[in-house]
Order: sequence, then structure tokens, then C-alpha cells
Amino acid sequence: MYELGSDFGDATVDPGTNLLVAGPPLTGKRELAMRALERGSKAGEGSLIVTTRDNSKRIQEDFRSILSDPEAANLGIVDCVTKHQGQSVRDSEVVKYASSPVDMTGIGIKFSEFVEEFYRDRNVTKNRVMLDSLSTLLLYSNLQTVFRFMHVFTSRIENADAIGIHVIESTAHDEETMNTLKQLYDGVVRTDEDRNVSLQLPGVDTSAVGP
Repeated sequence: MYELGSDFGDATVDPGTNLLVAGPPLTGKRELAMRALERGSKAGEGSLIVTTRDNSKRIQEDFRSILSDPEAANLGIVDCVTKHQGQSVRDSEVVKYASSPVDMTGIGIKFSEFVEEFYRDRNVTKNRVMLDSLSTLLLYSNLQTVFRFMHVFTSRIENADAIGIHVIESTAHDEETMNTLKQLYDGVVRTDEDRNVSLQLPGVDTSAVGP
């Protein structure tokens, strides 16, 4: 089981669970997802972040700022932004680069490489995966393409006995898009303008758990 912490009402979820974190802009969705990863990092779990919105430098700074022991973290970042901006970069122990948010094959390959390296080289068998954000993928590709990719991606998370926490700007998409994507997830976590968090998870109270 994976403990999500007080930000999620102290809920626990089974390995292979994928959650969608949905809400308007500036309601703390990314911070909420990072807090779930931070909870696992304290226990020696791997933290894998796929970023389609900010570059890896920004992600590292934001994530490490909430860690009590940043140097001990098993962190891997799949950066889909830096190469897309035209910068020449090479993969490192912490960061692997996809060519752009459209490069969904590359994203999947880099993610799988991290899972294998964590298991083989670091003896990390439990991982938490954050994708920020689905909205960027939908900006560059159509719903059908994104749905197919996310079906494969969430299945890889399930097969790895990891948990996935996927962020989306709910107000940027129509109801049909949101309902289609929700089919891929085991539960939905919602944020509102007051940064309240509500959960729709199997066996978990759906009332607000606080800002």
C-alpha cells in the first residue's frame, strides 16, 4: 500500500493505482502531487516526474525545496520542455530528455528506463509517478492521441506496482474531454479556488479534506 499523507486525508491506495488531480489554475495541484511524492521519498521510494510544462531545473528546485533530505531522494525527471525550446542537452542520472510534449514514444521510453535503473542500480522497488500536465499534452495533440498514450502510460505504472498522480487544468477542457480521460483513472482528486481538496477514491470519504 502507498500512504498519501494528510494532504489526501491520510488515504492509502494499492500499488498500480492512478489518480487524476483536477482543478482550476493556481489551486495547488502541482504542489499537492509533489507532496504525495515527498511522502514516499521519506520512505526511500522513487520519485519520477514527467514534466511537459516546466523545465527540469524548475522542477528540481520546487521538489527539492519540500524535501527534508534532498540529497537522499531517488529522483528521476523526464523533461519534455528543454529540447523543445531548442537547447542542446544530454541525459544524466537525474534527468532524461524527450524531444517535446508530442514525443509520447520518447516519454514512455525514458520513463521505463528510469524504472529499470531504479530497480537495478538503486534497489528501489516502489515508485511514485507524477505527470504535469495532461493539459499540455492536449495542447499539442488531439484527445484521441492523448487518450491512447495515457492508456499505455497508466498501464505501465500499474504493471510496475507504482502509483501515478496526473495533473490537469480542469477548466481548460470541455466536459467530454474530462469524462473521456477520467475513464483511465482509479480515482479523482479535485482542488478548488480556496485550495480545498476533495477525494473520489474507493473506500475513502469524498468530503473536503482541507486547504
